[in-house]
Amino acid sequence: MAGAQVRIDGNRLLLPGGAVVRFIRTLRLPETGTHPLPPGLGEFPVRRIADHADRVPEEWRARGGVMLPMYLREAMWLSFSGTTEPAALQVGVGKVCAVSGKPWSDRLTRDPQNYVALPRQPWLDGINSGKGTVRQFVAVPLGLGATVEGQVTGEEAWGGVQLQSFALRDDLLAEWRRREEEQAASRRRALAAGPSGGYGAPMMMSAPSPAAPGAAGPLPAALGLGVGGSMRQEVYRDDRPLTDWSEQPAGRVFVHLVTPPDWRRITGEAPPPSPVDRAAYTSAGLPWYDYYDADAGDLAPTDTLEAVKPVGDWLGDDLDPWQAPSAGQVQPLKDAPGKPVEDGEW
Repeated sequence: MAGAQVRIDGNRLLLPGGAVVRFIRTLRLPETGTHPLPPGLGEFPVRRIADHADRVPEEWRARGGVMLPMYLREAMWLSFSGTTEPAALQVGVGKVCAVSGKPWSDRLTRDPQNYVALPRQPWLDGINSGKGTVRQFVAVPLGLGATVEGQVTGEEAWGGVQLQSFALRDDLLAEWRRREEEQAASRRRALAAGPSGGYGAPMMMSAPSPAAPGAAGPLPAALGLGVGGSMRQEVYRDDRPLTDWSEQPAGRVFVHLVTPPDWRRITGEAPPPSPVDRAAYTSAGLPWYDYYDADAGDLAPTDTLEAVKPVGDWLGDDLDPWQAPSAGQVQPLKDAPGKPVEDGEW
Protein backbone atom coordinates (compact mmCIF):
# COMPACT_ATOMS: atom_id res chain seq x y z
CA MET A 1 0.00 0.00 0.00
CA ALA A 2 1.25 3.47 -0.87
CA GLY A 3 2.08 5.43 2.24
CA ALA A 4 1.14 9.01 1.38
CA GLN A 5 -2.40 10.30 1.88
CA VAL A 6 -5.03 11.15 -0.70
CA ARG A 7 -7.04 14.26 0.17
CA ILE A 8 -10.41 15.70 -0.87
CA ASP A 9 -10.64 19.34 -1.92
CA GLY A 10 -14.31 20.05 -2.60
CA ASN A 11 -15.13 17.16 -4.93
CA ARG A 12 -11.58 16.84 -6.24
CA LEU A 13 -9.29 13.99 -5.25
CA LEU A 14 -5.70 15.14 -4.72
CA LEU A 15 -3.38 12.16 -5.07
CA PRO A 16 0.25 12.26 -3.93
CA GLY A 17 2.47 12.53 -6.96
CA GLY A 18 0.54 15.49 -8.37
CA ALA A 19 -2.56 13.89 -9.92
CA VAL A 20 -5.90 15.67 -9.52
CA VAL A 21 -9.09 13.77 -10.39
CA ARG A 22 -12.71 14.90 -10.63
CA PHE A 23 -15.67 12.67 -11.48
CA ILE A 24 -17.97 14.37 -14.01
CA ARG A 25 -21.62 13.62 -14.74
CA THR A 26 -22.44 13.43 -18.43
CA LEU A 27 -24.90 12.33 -21.10
CA ARG A 28 -25.03 8.61 -21.80
CA LEU A 29 -24.29 7.80 -25.43
CA PRO A 30 -26.18 5.30 -27.61
CA GLU A 31 -24.46 1.93 -27.71
CA THR A 32 -24.19 1.90 -31.50
CA GLY A 33 -22.08 4.23 -33.63
CA THR A 34 -19.23 6.53 -32.64
CA HIS A 35 -20.01 9.96 -31.25
CA PRO A 36 -18.45 13.32 -30.28
CA LEU A 37 -17.38 13.90 -26.69
CA PRO A 38 -20.39 14.48 -24.41
CA PRO A 39 -20.49 17.53 -22.15
CA GLY A 40 -19.74 17.86 -18.47
CA LEU A 41 -22.90 18.33 -16.40
CA GLY A 42 -21.39 18.96 -13.00
CA GLU A 43 -19.28 17.01 -10.55
CA PHE A 44 -20.32 13.93 -8.64
CA PRO A 45 -20.13 14.66 -4.90
CA VAL A 46 -17.35 12.71 -3.16
CA ARG A 47 -17.31 11.77 0.53
CA ARG A 48 -14.85 9.85 2.72
CA ILE A 49 -15.82 6.34 3.81
CA ALA A 50 -14.24 7.03 7.22
CA ASP A 51 -16.74 9.84 7.85
CA HIS A 52 -19.65 7.37 7.57
CA ALA A 53 -18.02 4.23 8.93
CA ASP A 54 -21.05 3.24 11.03
CA ARG A 55 -23.31 3.13 7.94
CA VAL A 56 -21.24 1.16 5.43
CA PRO A 57 -20.29 -2.53 5.30
CA GLU A 58 -17.16 -3.73 7.03
CA GLU A 59 -15.77 -4.60 3.60
CA TRP A 60 -15.96 -0.93 2.62
CA ARG A 61 -14.32 0.19 5.84
CA ALA A 62 -11.50 -2.26 5.19
CA ARG A 63 -10.93 -0.84 1.69
CA GLY A 64 -11.24 2.75 2.87
CA GLY A 65 -11.29 5.45 0.23
CA VAL A 66 -14.27 7.50 -0.86
CA MET A 67 -17.75 7.05 -2.31
CA LEU A 68 -19.95 8.83 -4.84
CA PRO A 69 -23.57 8.33 -5.96
CA MET A 70 -24.54 7.05 -9.44
CA TYR A 71 -27.88 6.14 -10.97
CA LEU A 72 -28.28 2.82 -12.78
CA ARG A 73 -26.89 3.21 -16.29
CA GLU A 74 -25.61 6.72 -15.55
CA ALA A 75 -22.38 7.71 -17.35
CA MET A 76 -19.31 9.50 -16.02
CA TRP A 77 -15.91 10.71 -17.16
CA LEU A 78 -12.76 11.47 -15.24
CA SER A 79 -11.26 14.95 -15.48
CA PHE A 80 -7.59 15.53 -14.71
CA SER A 81 -7.68 19.33 -14.98
CA GLY A 82 -5.78 20.91 -12.12
CA THR A 83 -2.90 18.45 -12.45
CA THR A 84 0.10 20.79 -12.61
CA GLU A 85 3.06 18.40 -12.35
CA PRO A 86 3.85 15.25 -14.36
CA ALA A 87 2.18 12.16 -12.94
CA ALA A 88 1.44 8.63 -14.11
CA LEU A 89 -2.07 7.58 -13.09
CA GLN A 90 -3.43 4.05 -13.12
CA VAL A 91 -7.22 3.77 -13.50
CA GLY A 92 -8.90 0.51 -12.55
CA VAL A 93 -12.53 -0.56 -12.97
CA GLY A 94 -13.14 -3.48 -10.65
CA LYS A 95 -9.34 -3.85 -10.47
CA VAL A 96 -9.07 -4.25 -14.26
CA CYS A 97 -6.87 -1.62 -15.90
CA ALA A 98 -9.03 0.67 -18.05
CA VAL A 99 -6.05 1.32 -20.37
CA SER A 100 -4.53 -2.15 -20.87
CA GLY A 101 -7.24 -4.58 -19.78
CA LYS A 102 -4.71 -6.33 -17.55
CA PRO A 103 -5.19 -7.12 -13.83
CA TRP A 104 -4.45 -4.36 -11.33
CA SER A 105 -0.74 -3.95 -10.62
CA ASP A 106 1.44 -2.01 -8.18
CA ARG A 107 3.94 -1.36 -10.97
CA LEU A 108 3.85 0.70 -14.13
CA THR A 109 4.28 -1.21 -17.38
CA ARG A 110 4.84 -0.06 -20.94
CA ASP A 111 4.02 -3.17 -22.98
CA PRO A 112 1.13 -2.75 -22.71
CA GLN A 113 1.00 0.69 -21.09
CA ASN A 114 -1.14 0.45 -17.96
CA TYR A 115 -1.53 4.13 -17.05
CA VAL A 116 -2.31 7.58 -18.43
CA ALA A 117 0.38 10.26 -18.47
CA LEU A 118 -0.71 13.53 -16.88
CA PRO A 119 -1.17 16.35 -17.63
CA ARG A 120 -0.93 15.34 -21.33
CA GLN A 121 -4.08 13.19 -20.93
CA PRO A 122 -6.76 15.78 -20.07
CA TRP A 123 -9.55 13.32 -19.28
CA LEU A 124 -10.69 9.73 -19.65
CA ASP A 125 -14.29 8.91 -20.61
CA GLY A 126 -14.09 5.13 -20.74
CA ILE A 127 -12.03 2.04 -21.46
CA ASN A 128 -9.47 2.01 -24.27
CA SER A 129 -11.45 -0.25 -26.60
CA GLY A 130 -10.77 0.91 -30.15
CA LYS A 131 -8.32 2.81 -32.36
CA GLY A 132 -8.82 6.45 -31.42
CA THR A 133 -11.96 5.62 -29.45
CA VAL A 134 -13.08 4.69 -25.94
CA ARG A 135 -16.30 3.12 -24.66
CA GLN A 136 -18.09 5.18 -22.05
CA PHE A 137 -18.02 4.36 -18.33
CA VAL A 138 -21.58 3.36 -17.28
CA ALA A 139 -22.78 2.27 -13.82
CA VAL A 140 -24.29 -1.22 -13.47
CA PRO A 141 -24.98 -3.49 -10.48
CA LEU A 142 -22.62 -6.32 -9.64
CA GLY A 143 -23.91 -9.84 -10.11
CA LEU A 144 -25.09 -9.66 -13.73
CA GLY A 145 -21.69 -10.05 -15.35
CA ALA A 146 -22.16 -6.73 -17.19
CA THR A 147 -19.20 -4.91 -15.64
CA VAL A 148 -15.78 -4.73 -17.29
CA GLU A 149 -14.54 -6.72 -14.30
CA GLY A 150 -17.10 -9.47 -14.85
CA GLN A 151 -16.44 -9.77 -18.56
CA VAL A 152 -12.65 -9.76 -18.29
CA THR A 153 -12.13 -11.87 -15.14
CA GLY A 154 -15.34 -13.91 -14.94
CA GLU A 155 -15.92 -12.65 -11.38
CA GLU A 156 -17.33 -9.50 -9.78
CA ALA A 157 -15.53 -9.19 -6.46
CA TRP A 158 -14.48 -5.54 -6.34
CA GLY A 159 -16.62 -3.10 -8.33
CA GLY A 160 -15.96 0.63 -8.03
CA VAL A 161 -12.99 2.56 -9.41
CA GLN A 162 -9.35 2.34 -8.32
CA LEU A 163 -6.77 5.11 -8.77
CA GLN A 164 -3.03 4.94 -8.15
CA SER A 165 -0.49 7.70 -8.85
CA PHE A 166 3.25 7.68 -9.52
CA ALA A 167 5.51 10.75 -9.45
CA LEU A 168 8.61 11.48 -11.49
CA ARG A 169 11.88 10.41 -9.92
CA ASP A 170 13.08 13.02 -7.43
CA ASP A 171 15.98 14.25 -9.58
CA LEU A 172 13.83 14.57 -12.71
CA LEU A 173 11.03 16.29 -10.82
CA ALA A 174 13.47 18.83 -9.39
CA GLU A 175 14.80 19.54 -12.87
CA TRP A 176 11.27 19.83 -14.27
CA ARG A 177 10.31 22.32 -11.55
CA ARG A 178 13.47 24.36 -12.23
CA ARG A 179 12.62 24.62 -15.93
CA GLU A 180 9.01 25.53 -15.18
CA GLU A 181 10.11 28.32 -12.84
CA GLU A 182 12.48 29.69 -15.46
CA GLN A 183 9.71 29.72 -18.05
CA ALA A 184 7.29 31.34 -15.61
CA ALA A 185 9.83 34.04 -14.78
CA SER A 186 10.35 34.67 -18.48
CA ARG A 187 6.61 35.03 -19.05
CA ARG A 188 6.29 37.42 -16.12
CA ARG A 189 8.98 39.61 -17.61
CA ALA A 190 7.47 39.53 -21.10
CA LEU A 191 3.74 39.86 -20.41
CA ALA A 192 1.85 42.66 -18.77
CA ALA A 193 -0.49 41.68 -15.99
CA GLY A 194 -4.07 41.15 -17.14
CA PRO A 195 -7.06 38.85 -16.91
CA SER A 196 -6.49 35.28 -18.03
CA GLY A 197 -8.89 33.15 -19.99
CA GLY A 198 -9.46 29.45 -20.45
CA TYR A 199 -12.06 26.78 -20.33
CA GLY A 200 -14.32 27.01 -17.34
CA ALA A 201 -15.53 24.23 -15.10
CA PRO A 202 -18.36 21.98 -16.33
CA MET A 203 -21.90 23.21 -15.77
CA MET A 204 -22.66 22.86 -12.09
CA MET A 205 -25.83 21.42 -10.65
CA SER A 206 -27.50 23.28 -7.81
CA ALA A 207 -26.32 22.11 -4.41
CA PRO A 208 -28.72 19.63 -2.78
CA SER A 209 -30.15 20.46 0.58
CA PRO A 210 -28.99 18.12 3.34
CA ALA A 211 -31.40 15.62 4.81
CA ALA A 212 -31.28 14.15 8.27
CA PRO A 213 -29.54 10.76 8.48
CA GLY A 214 -31.85 7.85 9.07
CA ALA A 215 -31.26 4.68 10.97
CA ALA A 216 -28.80 2.17 9.60
CA GLY A 217 -30.55 0.06 6.97
CA PRO A 218 -29.81 -2.85 4.65
CA LEU A 219 -26.40 -3.25 3.10
CA PRO A 220 -25.88 -0.86 0.17
CA ALA A 221 -26.10 -2.27 -3.34
CA ALA A 222 -22.75 -2.91 -4.97
CA LEU A 223 -22.08 -1.06 -8.25
CA GLY A 224 -19.34 -1.33 -10.83
CA LEU A 225 -18.61 0.12 -14.25
CA GLY A 226 -19.62 -1.44 -17.52
CA VAL A 227 -19.38 0.23 -20.91
CA GLY A 228 -21.79 2.16 -23.06
CA GLY A 229 -21.41 3.97 -26.35
CA SER A 230 -18.22 4.66 -28.27
CA MET A 231 -16.73 8.14 -28.69
CA ARG A 232 -13.76 9.66 -30.46
CA GLN A 233 -11.04 9.96 -27.84
CA GLU A 234 -7.39 8.96 -27.74
CA VAL A 235 -5.52 7.39 -24.86
CA TYR A 236 -2.01 8.74 -25.36
CA ARG A 237 1.25 6.86 -25.38
CA ASP A 238 3.63 8.17 -22.75
CA ASP A 239 6.58 9.92 -24.39
CA ARG A 240 8.80 9.50 -21.32
CA PRO A 241 10.97 6.44 -20.67
CA LEU A 242 9.41 4.16 -18.07
CA THR A 243 12.52 4.66 -15.94
CA ASP A 244 11.59 8.35 -15.47
CA TRP A 245 8.84 7.34 -13.07
CA SER A 246 9.23 6.28 -9.46
CA GLU A 247 9.12 2.54 -8.93
CA GLN A 248 6.78 2.82 -5.94
CA PRO A 249 3.30 4.39 -6.10
CA ALA A 250 2.90 7.74 -4.35
CA GLY A 251 -0.71 7.15 -3.34
CA ARG A 252 -3.86 5.24 -4.15
CA VAL A 253 -7.60 5.36 -3.44
CA PHE A 254 -10.61 3.06 -3.79
CA VAL A 255 -13.74 4.81 -5.09
CA HIS A 256 -16.98 3.07 -4.07
CA LEU A 257 -20.07 3.64 -6.23
CA VAL A 258 -23.35 4.05 -4.32
CA THR A 259 -26.97 4.09 -5.50
CA PRO A 260 -28.87 7.36 -4.80
CA PRO A 261 -31.11 5.81 -2.10
CA ASP A 262 -28.07 4.36 -0.35
CA TRP A 263 -26.27 7.70 -0.65
CA ARG A 264 -29.14 9.44 1.16
CA ARG A 265 -29.26 6.77 3.87
CA ILE A 266 -25.48 6.72 4.44
CA THR A 267 -24.66 10.42 4.20
CA GLY A 268 -27.95 12.12 5.03
CA GLU A 269 -27.58 14.19 1.86
CA ALA A 270 -29.95 14.37 -1.08
CA PRO A 271 -28.37 12.73 -4.14
CA PRO A 272 -27.89 14.73 -7.34
CA PRO A 273 -30.93 14.99 -9.63
CA SER A 274 -31.47 12.27 -12.20
CA PRO A 275 -29.32 12.48 -15.36
CA VAL A 276 -30.14 15.03 -18.06
CA ASP A 277 -32.15 13.81 -21.05
CA ARG A 278 -29.74 13.80 -24.00
CA ALA A 279 -32.39 14.56 -26.66
CA ALA A 280 -33.51 17.65 -24.74
CA TYR A 281 -29.87 18.70 -24.35
CA THR A 282 -29.18 18.43 -28.08
CA SER A 283 -32.50 20.02 -29.07
CA ALA A 284 -31.58 23.04 -26.95
CA GLY A 285 -28.52 23.59 -29.18
CA LEU A 286 -26.03 22.95 -26.36
CA PRO A 287 -22.49 21.90 -27.31
CA TRP A 288 -20.80 18.55 -27.84
CA TYR A 289 -17.02 18.42 -28.24
CA ASP A 290 -14.18 17.13 -30.36
CA TYR A 291 -10.57 16.90 -29.19
CA TYR A 292 -7.48 16.12 -31.22
CA ASP A 293 -3.82 16.39 -30.27
CA ALA A 294 -1.62 16.14 -33.35
CA ASP A 295 1.55 15.86 -31.25
CA ALA A 296 0.47 12.79 -29.28
CA GLY A 297 0.39 9.10 -30.19
CA ASP A 298 -2.69 6.99 -29.52
CA LEU A 299 -2.37 3.69 -27.63
CA ALA A 300 -3.67 0.70 -29.57
CA PRO A 301 -6.43 -1.17 -27.72
CA THR A 302 -5.86 -4.65 -26.35
CA ASP A 303 -7.94 -7.63 -27.46
CA THR A 304 -9.25 -7.88 -23.90
CA LEU A 305 -10.89 -4.45 -23.85
CA GLU A 306 -12.01 -4.54 -27.49
CA ALA A 307 -14.11 -7.60 -26.62
CA VAL A 308 -16.03 -5.96 -23.73
CA LYS A 309 -19.74 -5.73 -24.59
CA PRO A 310 -22.01 -2.77 -23.73
CA VAL A 311 -24.36 -2.92 -20.76
CA GLY A 312 -27.40 -3.10 -23.03
CA ASP A 313 -26.59 -6.76 -23.67
CA TRP A 314 -27.54 -7.38 -20.00
CA LEU A 315 -30.00 -4.61 -19.18
CA GLY A 316 -31.95 -4.45 -22.44
CA ASP A 317 -32.17 -2.00 -25.31
CA ASP A 318 -31.45 1.68 -24.85
CA LEU A 319 -34.89 3.28 -25.16
CA ASP A 320 -33.80 6.92 -24.76
CA PRO A 321 -34.23 8.79 -28.06
CA TRP A 322 -31.05 9.81 -29.84
CA GLN A 323 -30.79 13.07 -31.73
CA ALA A 324 -27.44 13.58 -33.40
CA PRO A 325 -25.91 17.05 -32.84
CA SER A 326 -25.61 19.33 -35.83
CA ALA A 327 -22.14 20.15 -37.14
CA GLY A 328 -22.29 23.58 -35.51
CA GLN A 329 -22.89 22.07 -32.07
CA VAL A 330 -19.62 20.08 -32.05
CA GLN A 331 -16.93 22.43 -30.77
CA PRO A 332 -13.22 21.64 -31.30
CA LEU A 333 -11.12 21.81 -28.14
CA LYS A 334 -7.70 21.59 -29.79
CA ASP A 335 -6.16 21.24 -33.25
CA ALA A 336 -8.82 19.96 -35.62
CA PRO A 337 -7.91 16.93 -37.76
CA GLY A 338 -6.77 17.73 -41.28
CA LYS A 339 -3.96 19.43 -43.14
CA PRO A 340 -1.84 22.02 -41.30
CA VAL A 341 -2.60 25.69 -41.92
CA GLU A 342 0.11 27.51 -43.86
CA ASP A 343 1.36 30.89 -42.73
CA GLY A 344 2.00 33.83 -45.04
CA GLU A 345 3.44 37.33 -45.02
CA TRP A 346 1.63 39.76 -42.75
